[in-house]
Amino acid sequence: MSTEAPKRDQWQWENATAGAAAGFATVAVMHPLDVVRTRFQVNDGRVSNFPSYKNTAHAVFTIARSEGLRGLYAGFLPGVLGSTISWSLYFFFYDRAKQRYARNREGKLSPGLHLASAAEAGAIVSFFTNPVWLVKTRLQLQTPLHQTRPYSGVYDAFRTIMREEGFSALYRGIVPGLFLQVSHGAIQFTAYEELRKVIVDFKSKGSTVDNQNPDKLLNSVDYAVLGATSKLAAVLLTYPFQVIRARLQQRPSGDGVPRYMDTLHVVKETARFCSVADLKVSEVFTKELPQTS
Repeated sequence: MSTEAPKRDQWQWENATAGAAAGFATVAVMHPLDVVRTRFQVNDGRVSNFPSYKNTAHAVFTIARSEGLRGLYAGFLPGVLGSTISWSLYFFFYDRAKQRYARNREGKLSPGLHLASAAEAGAIVSFFTNPVWLVKTRLQLQTPLHQTRPYSGVYDAFRTIMREEGFSALYRGIVPGLFLQVSHGAIQFTAYEELRKVIVDFKSKGSTVDNQNPDKLLNSVDYAVLGATSKLAAVLLTYPFQVIRARLQQRPSGDGVPRYMDTLHVVKETARFCSVADLKVSEVFTKELPQTS
C-alpha cells in the first residue's frame, strides 16, 4: 500500500507534464491557423475593423503580407501559457477524479463516471484559464484597421482591461467557456476511453497477452486513431461554443460598450444575421438564374 501511493502520484505528475508538453507543441505549430480561426469566428461582415478573407489560405497570405510573422503569431504567449496550463491541469484533475470515482469499484468506471471525471476537470480548468484565453483572443483580433490603441503585449492587455473594464471583464465568455471545456473534454476523453475498450476487447480475443495489462495490445496506429477520432468528435460537437466565446471576448468599441452583452445576445444576433445573410444570398442567386416561362 505504501509503494502504490507514490507510484500513483508520480503517474499523475507524469500525465500533467505530458499534457503541458503536448499543449506547448500544439500551439507552437498550429498557432497561425488559430489566429485565422479566431478572426473567422468573430467576423460576421457587419464591422469594418476586420479584413475580409475568402478562405483559410487567403487569410494566412493576407495576414502574412499586411502584418508579417507577428500577425500570424499574435497572442502566441498567452496561447502557449493557456494551452500548457489547461492540458497539465486537465490531465491532473482528470486522473484524480477517476481515481476517486474508482474507489470501491474494483478500478472499473462506467461511461457516466468517465464523463463526470472529464466534466469536473474541464470546469476547474475553465475558471483558471478564462482570463488567459480572453487576452489571447483580443491580441489575435488586433489588426491595422482597429481604431483603438492596440495592446503592446500580454502585460499591457491585462493592465488595460483591468483599468478600463474591471476585473469582471477577464471572465467575459466564462459561460460558453464552461460549456466548451466541460463538454469538449468530456466528449473527447469519454470517446477515447470507450473506443479504447472496444479495440482492446476486439484484439484480446484469441490473444496470449496478459489481461492485467491490456494496453500492450495497442500499437502506435491504434493510439493515433483513438486520438484523432475522439478529438474530431469533440471539435465538431463543441465548435458553436468556441464561436460564442470568441464573440463575447472581443474588445469593446471606443465608447466602451461591448458588441455582445451575454451568451443569449450572441446566439440571437448570430441567428438573426445569418437568416438575413442567407436571404440576401438567395435573392442574388435568384436574380442570376435565367428566367423560365
